[in-house]
Amino acid sequence: TNTMLLAGGAMLFHPRYDAAEAIGAIPQATMMMGVPTYYTRLLGEKALTSELCAKMRLFISGSAPLLEETHRQFEARTGHRILERYGMTETGMNTSNPLQGERKPGSVGPALPGVQVRVCDEDGSPTPQGETGGVEVRGPNVFKGYWRMPEKTAAEFRADGFFMTGDMGRFDEDGYLQIVGRAKDLIISGGLNVYPKEIEAVIDDAPGVKESAVIGAPHEDLGEGVVAIVVPEGGASLDVEAIDARCREVLAGFKRPKAIQFVDELPRNAMGKVQKAALREQFMDIFSG
Repeated sequence: TNTMLLAGGAMLFHPRYDAAEAIGAIPQATMMMGVPTYYTRLLGEKALTSELCAKMRLFISGSAPLLEETHRQFEARTGHRILERYGMTETGMNTSNPLQGERKPGSVGPALPGVQVRVCDEDGSPTPQGETGGVEVRGPNVFKGYWRMPEKTAAEFRADGFFMTGDMGRFDEDGYLQIVGRAKDLIISGGLNVYPKEIEAVIDDAPGVKESAVIGAPHEDLGEGVVAIVVPEGGASLDVEAIDARCREVLAGFKRPKAIQFVDELPRNAMGKVQKAALREQFMDIFSG
């Protein structure tokens, strides 16, 4: 918005995202910025053609990883290669595929000028090219800290000033960054942040529920779909409809679980902490097929 105001440009506002309405607006625009879900839903519209997008200069995707298949399908249909980039609230923009140059599917591009991006192991040592680690950022784009939260600020910054984003990634041979996941439990569904604890609190409060764990699983349309794994109280009779009804009462639509599974117990480590990594691996294919 600030960029468009500075350039004296115009913006087309819609009350919500609707793929059919977006199709109608494309001929009036020259640029579109959207989350991956916007593009997967546009691909579901037969009217999306190269002729429709003839006046468009640029399509940009952010907020969540764009599937390589979506990138390729969109180029085949429209002749446009989506420009994917990477940023976050605490840092602004960090990396971007180039406007002029190769835009790699599955990559968010190299670091922007003046921004330092590295991939490190848990101890803060840079990992070799091609190996996965935590993405860390330093530069004038990075915020100075969380408001009135010095402990959290200290925990999120390295001694040398690099901010630990919580994202996992790796660099390819050309210095393009690939985001492969998140170290934290944050779920990004349809480009919107979903905090598992909020959903777990709602489900845990439902009659007959002993405990629950909420994770994100790969979803073709949303990027990640919310999955609730629920442990019933001993002898309690629960069904998917009951849990879904409880969530509908309290949660916004994008936060509600897209799948609900019942288990006898949640996997835990020696300290008693729920092992969500194990749950993500167990249910990673829940939305496949």
